[in-house]
Amino acid sequence: MSAAPSRPPRLVVGLGNPGAEYTETRHNAGFWFCERLADKLGARFSHESRFHGLVANAREAGVWLLMPQTYMNRSGQAIGALARFYRIEPAEILVVHDELDIPPGQLRLKFGGGLGGHNGLKDTSAHLGTNDYWRLRIGIGHPGDRNEVVNFVLKPARREEQTLIDDSLDRALAAWPTLAKGDWNSATQRLNARPAPPKPPKPPKAPAATDKPKDESQP
Repeated sequence: MSAAPSRPPRLVVGLGNPGAEYTETRHNAGFWFCERLADKLGARFSHESRFHGLVANAREAGVWLLMPQTYMNRSGQAIGALARFYRIEPAEILVVHDELDIPPGQLRLKFGGGLGGHNGLKDTSAHLGTNDYWRLRIGIGHPGDRNEVVNFVLKPARREEQTLIDDSLDRALAAWPTLAKGDWNSATQRLNARPAPPKPPKPPKAPAATDKPKDESQP
């Protein structure tokens, strides 16, 4: 793995599967982030057949957004096509994807390293010719049985899990200005920190000592 660069991202890719039947499934967490980021930047997606995906150009931010429409295990086809056309280096690419090994509500930003068995990352690395690109991993949790992984990622999260995932996406969006500047160190510290647990509810206030019990005999 090469040293992490400090260049701003020029391409943000959200990984997922196309089609209405996959929209709410855990495997589409990368799409969820990309859609929210496009809204934040005022960019609009359109289908680009030469890039095999939905593409948005956030001109003011100087970044392309991409959601491959090739299904997860062929994500690299779209990423490689767009990156080559616009001469975007792998180190200028941020790939956002779901992560089984991280609990819902947590994030991990990293540069390079292993692929963790993620089919979208495997194909991305194959088409880019390297593992040295940025990844933002969105925790979705693990079913506990490796034989259930495929079924797990292709189903919607439980309501309480989805709330945690949505909260993590909000934190990632809040960190976008830092990412956009190429300040990866600050963004990593911010995003990789575990969110504070919710505060327990306050106990009900005890009645004041001067309060007198009500005389039930009075009308």
